[in-house]
Amino acid sequence: MGTAYAIWTGIGAPGVAILGMLLYGESRDWKRLVFIIMVLGAAIGLKLVS
Repeated sequence: MGTAYAIWTGIGAPGVAILGMLLYGESRDWKRLVFIIMVLGAAIGLKLVS
């Protein structure tokens, strides 16, 4: 259950951040994009090893 929650959160949080950038003109700073990619990478890695 904990792994599933972490994976859905890891997908949902960056998804909302990306929608905010696309729909509401939020900052597209390169550092922000790097950390979004890191969160997605962690969710993918967690799914691969569990």
